[in-house]
Amino acid sequence: MHGSGLELALVFLLAAVIAVPVFKRFGLGAVLAYLVAGVALGPDGLGLVQDADRILSAAEIGVVMMLFVIGLELSPSRLRVMRRTVFGLGGLQVGLTSLLLGGLFLFFGNMHWKAALVIGLGLALSSTAVSLQLLSERGEIATDHGRSGFGILLFQDLVAIPLLAAIPLLGGAKNETLTAAMVFKALGAVAIVVIAGRPVLRQLFRTIARTRLPEVFTATALLVVLGIAWFMQLAGLSAGLGAFLAGVLLSDSEFRHELESQIEPFKGLLLGLFFIAVGMDIDLDRVAAEPHIISFGVLALLAIKLPILYLIGIGPGRLPWRSALLLGGVLWLGGEFAFVVFSEALKVELIDGPTHDRLVAIVGVSMALTPLLLIGMDRLLSQWRKPEPPRRDFDEIPDQHPQVLIAGMGRFGQIVARVLTSQRIPFVALEHSPETVDSLRRFGNIRIYYGDPARPDLLRAAGAMHVKLFIVATDDTDTNLRVTRLIRRMFPQARVLARARNRQHAWRLMDMNAEVFRELLGSSLEMAEQALIALGRTPFAARQQVRRFREHDEKLLRAQHLVYDDEAAVVQTARNALGDLEKLFEADADEAGEGDDAPAQDPRSAT
Repeated sequence: MHGSGLELALVFLLAAVIAVPVFKRFGLGAVLAYLVAGVALGPDGLGLVQDADRILSAAEIGVVMMLFVIGLELSPSRLRVMRRTVFGLGGLQVGLTSLLLGGLFLFFGNMHWKAALVIGLGLALSSTAVSLQLLSERGEIATDHGRSGFGILLFQDLVAIPLLAAIPLLGGAKNETLTAAMVFKALGAVAIVVIAGRPVLRQLFRTIARTRLPEVFTATALLVVLGIAWFMQLAGLSAGLGAFLAGVLLSDSEFRHELESQIEPFKGLLLGLFFIAVGMDIDLDRVAAEPHIISFGVLALLAIKLPILYLIGIGPGRLPWRSALLLGGVLWLGGEFAFVVFSEALKVELIDGPTHDRLVAIVGVSMALTPLLLIGMDRLLSQWRKPEPPRRDFDEIPDQHPQVLIAGMGRFGQIVARVLTSQRIPFVALEHSPETVDSLRRFGNIRIYYGDPARPDLLRAAGAMHVKLFIVATDDTDTNLRVTRLIRRMFPQARVLARARNRQHAWRLMDMNAEVFRELLGSSLEMAEQALIALGRTPFAARQQVRRFREHDEKLLRAQHLVYDDEAAVVQTARNALGDLEKLFEADADEAGEGDDAPAQDPRSAT
């Protein structure tokens, strides 16, 4: 196709819209759908797109975005909790797999050791997108092999960064162009980003956040990611390394979740385009001409990688043999980073064109076969599956995500947060005011982040799917309602405690099945109680009368909620309730013998 960019965009979007639902319907995953769509659109398919290399170069921005998001997730505290799984199991898997696969290509492929090393490391990486998608669709992310698989994938993502950075240097060394100046230039660029990046980026986003313009914040986030990636490219390193470093520098900032929610849509679309471009770049003519080589490569990948993962699982991973086998089945495939690794190796002439095409085909076929392999494993294991014994509570690994989310950290939310902190109950807070975020973060290690809690992508980025209790404490009435409506739509079974400005606001929150807390009711009743005491009532009598009033008012609130859209009915119920309340207090006074003259009673004896 030699048409306009608009026609190309329409073709790509149409292919994705058709392919992804069909493939997911059969449990094959979105990544495979993109790859097949790319093959169909490419030069060896329908021929709608001829210049696949140009599109692949542009689509690599999706990988840059993915590396930035990965960096945002890799805070030092998270790595510390998962260090055994990430560095232990992940290090063993990458080391053993790359050694065996690299040795295979070194001795049987007649390659230079640098090319064999890059190929071995590239094939040792598994597809984060495909594996996590399959685990999620099968409901196995929280299982033993799911957690182990996630840790291994995390280490692979970490390994991919220095690997991408080293490929240009390996290529330069092979061509005798590597100099001390190149090394110092690369190290200097990394030092500048690491040392100056954190304070500069934080101050930049604080300044932009004060504008309260979401589109400017989005533009700034994209500028930072692409700008640092471009800067690292100028230094001769990988653009992905720059994006990853930018994410790590912002991983513990107050803007982390907002940045993730801003980048996520771009990342998803561009990654889809990247996989389509990879599919277009697969040389079907070579696959058809050399089926024995491609088949041998896929079988070698399966025969080496799956047993290593199985042995790591039952050994240091301490998994049951079934879980270890499933771990191997989920992670044996090649990964999306392999496409990038092999493309970079081709650019610096570490590998030639035919080898690149064969490797890309091997990885693509492994991705296509993984869902089918897991289906076969499930059927095989179901014949020997025994019912698992009930697990004790203390065998469960505690969830690292807070179970409370506070939306809005104004005066109301801060008091709730202080009570939770005093009881050592972890929570995460979202606040739309950058000034409030900056002020509260000075008082300690509080998990408060800048962002609009009324955005679904931000709630997901903050871990809302793990939250058991939502506290909506935003000052603005409209925002309060939008947040509550969003939470109820996304998590219909969640418990929501919501701040209410007045009775009308409370009724609208009650429509969404939220538990309402009127912001001035408690303090007003406390003042009324002190007023009664100042006027001669005993403390116990004043407390009882205020308690009776509160119970009556709550009952009235529920009654008026049924008719609050009818103003006349609301007025009438209020008048009736006022008369009932006066009669109630008169009866109490008669029963107590002139109320205020009654002897004081120990409140602890009251029921």
